[in-house]
Amino acid sequence: MSSKRYVRSTDGDWALCDGADRLVLDGAPWAGGKPTGTPLPSGELGVPVAPTKIVGIGKNYRAHAKEMQSEVPKEPLLFFKPPSSLLASGRRVVLPPESERVDYEGELGVVIGQRCRRISPDEAMDHVFGYVVVCDVTARDLQKSDGQWTRAKGFDTFCPVGAEVVTGVDPSALGIRVTVNGDLRQDGNTRDMVNDIPALISHISQAMTLEPGDLLATGTPNGVGPLADGDRVDVDVEQVGTLDFSVVTESR
Repeated sequence: MSSKRYVRSTDGDWALCDGADRLVLDGAPWAGGKPTGTPLPSGELGVPVAPTKIVGIGKNYRAHAKEMQSEVPKEPLLFFKPPSSLLASGRRVVLPPESERVDYEGELGVVIGQRCRRISPDEAMDHVFGYVVVCDVTARDLQKSDGQWTRAKGFDTFCPVGAEVVTGVDPSALGIRVTVNGDLRQDGNTRDMVNDIPALISHISQAMTLEPGDLLATGTPNGVGPLADGDRVDVDVEQVGTLDFSVVTESR
């Protein structure tokens, strides 16, 4: 299957990248949107996904679980990030006053293409549309103090997503690199996931229906660390693309 790339304008129009051209689609790509022949106007791009839910996976890399001084869960550890946490590439993550430590976590994101419920791992990849770059921004102190992760993972701007959704990629061995102010902080590979993508999708689908366009954040390698006002963060996932954002402290 050949690779294709899709973007979305800030006005909500999806487009297929065809060389230097971006051709507007008549619907979301995972819903079968077709090129209309109209070029997407140049300008800032928005978030290329529109999920009903964002499902995250905790401690899905052994080295990350170790650096967090915890064990790998016996089953995939699920949490939600609200769609209101989505942030387009090139924008600013806002550090909230409620937290004294906010961390970056570079990840591969999976975009669901077909509705699925109670499917097996063998069926799972037939329900994947494509992949995006994600950063699961986390208020680490609130994650520990709250005992559950909704607030720590759910602040506005805490789910930056790369500008493109990419299809036709084998996700089983993709490098993930995160730099902060040009310094390499994370250098991992999806081959080191405890639970691979088919297993994750199958597990999630036993509990809830996954809808087309839903986003799965598959976990982060080791090397996570704190963000500070003025930081510049770049996340690169091999064959998928890049995500960049800056960091600012919320003013009240």
